[in-house]
Amino acid sequence: MDDFTSQVTGISALAEPARRALYLFVVTQPEPVSRDQAAAGVALPRHTAKFHLDKLVEEGLLDTEFRRLTGRSGPGAGRPTKLYRRSDRQVAVTLPERHYDLAAHILAGAVEDAARDDLPILDAVQRAATAAGHRLGAADGPRSDRPPLSPLEDLASALATHGYEPRVQDDAIVLANCPFHSLAREHTDLVCGLNLHLITAIADELGHHEVRATLQPAANRCCVRLTTEQA
Repeated sequence: MDDFTSQVTGISALAEPARRALYLFVVTQPEPVSRDQAAAGVALPRHTAKFHLDKLVEEGLLDTEFRRLTGRSGPGAGRPTKLYRRSDRQVAVTLPERHYDLAAHILAGAVEDAARDDLPILDAVQRAATAAGHRLGAADGPRSDRPPLSPLEDLASALATHGYEPRVQDDAIVLANCPFHSLAREHTDLVCGLNLHLITAIADELGHHEVRATLQPAANRCCVRLTTEQA
């Protein structure tokens, strides 16, 4: 399951009113809660609360732990109770897909690099974007379960997972969406340069050195266009 589908599924789990009420009850408590406590807190039968709590765990929205609530141990202390608490998972969905967290990590890394190495800030942004692109490319592949693809198709598949909405057109890839749209509107040169180095590094990490990324800004799409060297 890709990240976008996983995020949507996680949020859709909260569409059911009883499940949403249980989630909100659990995450507002100072300590993990038992099924009985959660059921009483939202006035649901215990078996109904159990079903919805376990669905929230299945979707990664809640975590569980086991603990004896009596504080006793040893023979006669009773079985540990299953407790529910908020998970560390963060869920956010934007349409079209945006990845401002990625931009923030790149820019924060660039600021640190610039201060540590006395770099001009634009050079630091390019370096941080390149490093991020190599990390993303390494995470994307290669995978043995992929069907054989052309370099452009393979790169388009990778870029789709990061919100670019790639379209393969003849010997080029057009990116129908910028994952950093709002930032790009206000800081166009900075973000377009970031995109260029990020995407170039993803292509290089995937081994598609014959694909060239260039800046070709146009309305309603990402400023980067990708072509094969022959194009």
